[in-house]
Amino acid sequence: MPDRLYFTDSDEANALIGSDPMALLIGFALDQQVSVQKAFSGPLAVQERVGSLDAATLASVDLEPVFRAKPAIHRFPGAMAQRVHELAEYVRDRYDGDAASVWNDAADADELRVNLAALPGFGEMKIKALGAVLAKRFGVAAAQDLVPWHPTLGDVDSPQALADYQAAKRAHKAEWSKAKARS
Repeated sequence: MPDRLYFTDSDEANALIGSDPMALLIGFALDQQVSVQKAFSGPLAVQERVGSLDAATLASVDLEPVFRAKPAIHRFPGAMAQRVHELAEYVRDRYDGDAASVWNDAADADELRVNLAALPGFGEMKIKALGAVLAKRFGVAAAQDLVPWHPTLGDVDSPQALADYQAAKRAHKAEWSKAKARS
């Protein structure tokens, strides 16, 4: 397990998502229509405002005021508060509150894919991205076959690697938009 991931500008947030599996899942849940830095800073903000990232605790709290408090945790605080609440309920009910069991209990890549796909808000892109992080940063063998051919957050191992990843992603999106406009 790494001592930190380099997805934010905050060393404290990076350490949290690298050491707390629930924080990592929350970061991925929030990684939608905001920057990587904003999404993965969210778990620390939730922890600071609620006092815990324990799945049972988060499942028992009304998270909407937590997400709406200034500064808002996400661009869409109501929807993301609901998503994190559903994620916490799912981890509490399905994995007895142990978020790492999502991957540790998977016998192989197929089972891991099923486990990840069942998480609220986790579609194919998040499955591949989280799979890449689990394989490349955490050494989860079952995740190896989920790693896509293209760069992902799993390749980010430093602040510079995050900047490079985001620049490449912007360039790819620009090319994709040009190609789409031509067709």
